[in-house]
Amino acid sequence: MKITVLAGGLSPERDVSLSSGSLIANALIDKGHQVALIDVYEGLSIPGEGVASLFYTAADGHQFSYKVPEKEPDLDDIRRKNGNRRELVGPGVLDLCRASDVVFLALHGAMGENGQIQAFFDVLGIPYTGSGYAGCLLAMDKDVTKRLLVRDGIPTADWVLVQPDREDRHTMLERIRMEIGFPCVVKPLSCGSSVGVSMVTAYEELEKALDAASLWESRILVEKKITGREFSIGIFLDRALPSIEIIPVQGFYDYANKYQGGRSREICPADLPPQEESALATLALSVHRCLQLGSYSRIDFIRDDKGVFWCLEANTLPGMTPTSLLPQEARATGISYGDLCEAIAAHPV
Repeated sequence: MKITVLAGGLSPERDVSLSSGSLIANALIDKGHQVALIDVYEGLSIPGEGVASLFYTAADGHQFSYKVPEKEPDLDDIRRKNGNRRELVGPGVLDLCRASDVVFLALHGAMGENGQIQAFFDVLGIPYTGSGYAGCLLAMDKDVTKRLLVRDGIPTADWVLVQPDREDRHTMLERIRMEIGFPCVVKPLSCGSSVGVSMVTAYEELEKALDAASLWESRILVEKKITGREFSIGIFLDRALPSIEIIPVQGFYDYANKYQGGRSREICPADLPPQEESALATLALSVHRCLQLGSYSRIDFIRDDKGVFWCLEANTLPGMTPTSLLPQEARATGISYGDLCEAIAAHPV
């Protein structure tokens, strides 16, 4: 197949996406496909030899690479370097996508996961991987996700949605104190990779946490903190993969602990009794179907000390480096990283 891998973009998870995209592209090349990798925002100029020259094969000996920095990207700087261009799809991107049999979405966050790029490709008739625009929209908006989970009886922590730039500050803080209390978790409504997330233990820490989240988004979710063991479980072609337990060496599973080596222990398959593993798999499949997700996803949970699994969120385009959670789970069932990438590409929306 001819496959264009789309990565990058104007998302706080841009660097994670470029890392995922590089490794996906390499794996697909190794599997014998013709592969192009492009930053969806920066784009590129089509060379005189034409679009076909941008696709690499194993015979070319080309390998992509990208290391995730410890800090989130400076998106304003990315815009400046691209002439403050407002269009989210850069030059040459559509030419590459139209020349492909399928577009592998290695995007994380923003338009890559909120349904925008999916709806755009639907209109143009371009096949792509992952979930359709409706599922992406439902999963990206954490408030909508939680409302749907509650409707379906899936445990999720109590929450309030606030907009610091539109609400009276004192009234908002009191509402959080009365309705949620402490400890609580403050997070931007639709960011991933724990960008802008703070754990708040006391009232005095709340304003700082809201300000930190507001750097990324105007709508902020504040939810009751569930204390316990953290698990993630992937869904692949409508079946649950083995769960994985995440144990940060220090602090919580934030941006640095996710992407810097040695910051977290990840145990797969997780050390759970068979009946709990089965219950977790059933819950994850219920979330996946509730949100109308596609060929793969990853659902995150906290297990409290009473054995209840609380759903944190659903990821429509989870990290796809070989050491990311979903590929680790697939490997535990005998599915190699290359086979996983190839199977995802073979089941487009």
